[in-house]
Amino acid sequence: MKKIQLEILGLSSSQSQSGSFALVLGEKDGNRRLPIIIGMFEAQSIAIQIEKINPNRPLTHDLFKSFAEQVGVVVQEVMISDLKEGVFYSKIVCTDGVKQFDLDARPSDAIAIGLRFNVPIYTVESVLSEAGIILSDLEDEDEETGEESTETKAESKPASSKKEKINEVSVEDLNKMLTDALEKEDYERAAKIRDELNKRG
Repeated sequence: MKKIQLEILGLSSSQSQSGSFALVLGEKDGNRRLPIIIGMFEAQSIAIQIEKINPNRPLTHDLFKSFAEQVGVVVQEVMISDLKEGVFYSKIVCTDGVKQFDLDARPSDAIAIGLRFNVPIYTVESVLSEAGIILSDLEDEDEETGEESTETKAESKPASSKKEKINEVSVEDLNKMLTDALEKEDYERAAKIRDELNKRG
């Protein structure tokens, strides 16, 4: 079974399901995209790992990593292995140094854990051919409608309005806002504040 490597391209609010997010994976050496609808908690966990934000207390996926390290288990890769009746199936491939074993997991959990171990994400041709979207199809659709892609649209408006407000705040206030956002576990806002602080040096 040939493995196809994927990379994370984006994470945005789902247009179809309230409270859900669309995680967009892309074929590393191709033009196909694999969008997966995931829950808010998993999206948050993936986002803070991508943004390299350290939460005040460990999230469930951080706990899994700590536990695995304590018992000598290493995650080797994440595999999105199947698609049945619209539901994605995945597994976390692990080893204890002697034998290799697979753990069944939802793709969102598998990817959140895989990011923490910095391991590759794979899928198989049958999944990509059934659920993948070819990039040229998306471009044609955008040209016909004259609109930005869903991911860009979902992110552009809120980001720009928040950015204008953040630009007007002093560094001292930004640091207070960052602490407040972390306490409230609003990691998306914390990332934006952190980026603004980094710009100001």
